[in-house]
Amino acid sequence: MTSTYGDWLKQQRETAGLTQQQLADAAVMTRSHIAHIEAGRRTPSKEDARRLDKVLNTGNVLSSFLPRDDAAVADYFEAARLLEQQAVMIQEFALSFVPGILQTERYARAVLSKSFPPASDEECDRLVVTRLERAKILDAPWAPVVWATLDETVLRRVVGGRDVMAEQLMHLVRLAERRRVRIHVLPFALGFHPLMESMLSLMWFEDQPPVAYSEGLRMGRVHDSPSVVQELQGRYALALSDALPLKESVALLRATAKDYGHHG
Repeated sequence: MTSTYGDWLKQQRETAGLTQQQLADAAVMTRSHIAHIEAGRRTPSKEDARRLDKVLNTGNVLSSFLPRDDAAVADYFEAARLLEQQAVMIQEFALSFVPGILQTERYARAVLSKSFPPASDEECDRLVVTRLERAKILDAPWAPVVWATLDETVLRRVVGGRDVMAEQLMHLVRLAERRRVRIHVLPFALGFHPLMESMLSLMWFEDQPPVAYSEGLRMGRVHDSPSVVQELQGRYALALSDALPLKESVALLRATAKDYGHHG
């Protein structure tokens, strides 16, 4: 997103004599979201833009001239994708494959090309680009803290071939070594654990309550009920307490990549 849209929003806000917090309160948003939009780091949803127009008395300008968003994601994931961009901390649990924001291009393509009904080459390209765009939050100045807890299945199930797996696992090693991501593996030897039902993402924000996102086959849901979020946080904490420590998890990733043929 360019800063032009955000600059104009900031100009209209200041002309109206409102602080970011006052505008956020009136538009039923968060101050951090307003700040991200004004800085050109985020795009408001259509509903957010409609409320901003109403508060600022700008007709439908902010709604009509929304920067184009070409993100290709499943409908049920869109709300989670927008929340992911605003989070200051993300805790991921992956049951079957590497979480989207941690995937390499070849691994992502291997996952997305196996969809059913089969996606065209063009659609697969769009899906891969969106997934890689999501991953850019790890390199941004406002990058969230990310913890990834991986079932050992993620390491052992070959996706895209042994060379793709070796590359993907070493990518995780490098992220962990750069301290961008903490990675913990739940080993097979553990047996049953409280997160075996589905993948899970927990998200925290600057000035709004935490949420959770769970996903299964062709379905996903954002949970914002405090009691549900607290329960899912508890499940995550319990599973994490049984996972391998960071150092041992990274060693296992490196050893598994070597088994797949990595010799670097």
